[in-house]
Amino acid sequence: MTTLIVIDQPPYGSWTGREALDMTFSLAAFDQPAAMLFLGAGVNWLCKGQAADAVGQKSVEKNLAAAALFGVEQILVDSRACAKYGLESSDLLPGTTAAESISETLGQYSRVVFAG
Repeated sequence: MTTLIVIDQPPYGSWTGREALDMTFSLAAFDQPAAMLFLGAGVNWLCKGQAADAVGQKSVEKNLAAAALFGVEQILVDSRACAKYGLESSDLLPGTTAAESISETLGQYSRVVFAG
């Protein structure tokens, strides 16, 4: 039974996404299969070279880089949202997988948790 955590909030300005990231890492650390899906403004979590210090916060880039260490099975990103925000695969963090059909992606998981 794999849990999919969905983040559709931008990486800065709210703690909702960071709490969802913590939940994902906690699940994975206790051998509960977990994956993440970034939709809408949430795709900005996955951008390389974030300048979070400009908004007085720490970059989420380092947190996401630790996902594999915690055992997070997959980091998925909505390809349509990437196009909307002008992001190409080369702009995204390594290990990110594009999801072409969100409804199909959601259907592959036994539990789906929407952050926000």
